[in-house]
Amino acid sequence: MTREFYNALQMDPSVLKRRIAACGTKGEKAFYWAAMAVRSALIVAFAILFISLLSGLFGADNTPLAVVLFCMLLGIRFVDFDYCIADSMAALGAALAILTLAPCAAAALAPVLVAPLHFIAFFALLLLTCQRPEMGNGGIYNFAYIYLAGNPVAGQALARRGMMALAGYLLCGAILFVKHRKRNPGARFHHRLRRFDLARPECLWQLRMALGVSLVLAAGQAFGVERFMWMGFACGSLLSEYPLPQNTAVRFWQRIVGAAAGCGLFALLYLAVPPDFRSLLGPLGGFCMGFCTDYRYKTAMNCIGALMIARGSTAFRARWCCVWRTQCWA
Repeated sequence: MTREFYNALQMDPSVLKRRIAACGTKGEKAFYWAAMAVRSALIVAFAILFISLLSGLFGADNTPLAVVLFCMLLGIRFVDFDYCIADSMAALGAALAILTLAPCAAAALAPVLVAPLHFIAFFALLLLTCQRPEMGNGGIYNFAYIYLAGNPVAGQALARRGMMALAGYLLCGAILFVKHRKRNPGARFHHRLRRFDLARPECLWQLRMALGVSLVLAAGQAFGVERFMWMGFACGSLLSEYPLPQNTAVRFWQRIVGAAAGCGLFALLYLAVPPDFRSLLGPLGGFCMGFCTDYRYKTAMNCIGALMIARGSTAFRARWCCVWRTQCWA
């Protein structure tokens, strides 16, 4: 039973819900519901510990990279880069270098140069990490780039961010090596690169994502939009669906419905919860995200953490609010 429960903890909520639907007894259904709840609670608890530790070591202004590393840590256990381990380790280092340097460089460039930089950096990031978008890597690295673009640093904070990226490389690289060292032994990155062709759905997806997100981020920065990264999140979420949808309008309206519901839920919770406990709304959103499989419900849960950050909370509260996001993209 212990081994079976552990295996259930490794499953995605969509898989667990299919198991629940197929169960013939209440006991079996309760087993999988319990696994889903424990899985979500463990992810949130580990996120708080992991993000707090890295933020304490490298500074609160680098909390966004700690969140990104946590998401990468969860994803890299199950999904590799689809080529040999030597090239995968190099790609991981290159991806972290892009995530560390490109968003900070964009914040210091003239507006006319921001869009080309975002496009080149984000497109390179997708080429390195998302050869198979259906495996979900696109969501993680899309979130990572946009989140860091909205939270650039400079000077000593940038140096600390580089050190955190190095620590993240050692940790994620160790997991990548242990979990995937025997996969795709003959596949090289340059082999994948030579196969790039816009007639291939995954290549068109990469170009579409990079072009859309880079233009939105550049527009947000050029027009001085406060927290323009939320524009990037909305754009990336709509474009990240793979296989390429025939009609993105459905996902567009689902996002509007989910956002409206999430804002209403946040307003009710914020008024009902005593002020001293409102900082817990971020982790609560993250926990509830562990039960969501429908895009509308995920969007609604997103709003809880997003509105806590938009409220202008302290660094302490913002750190816990970041936890909700890890459940969505990890």
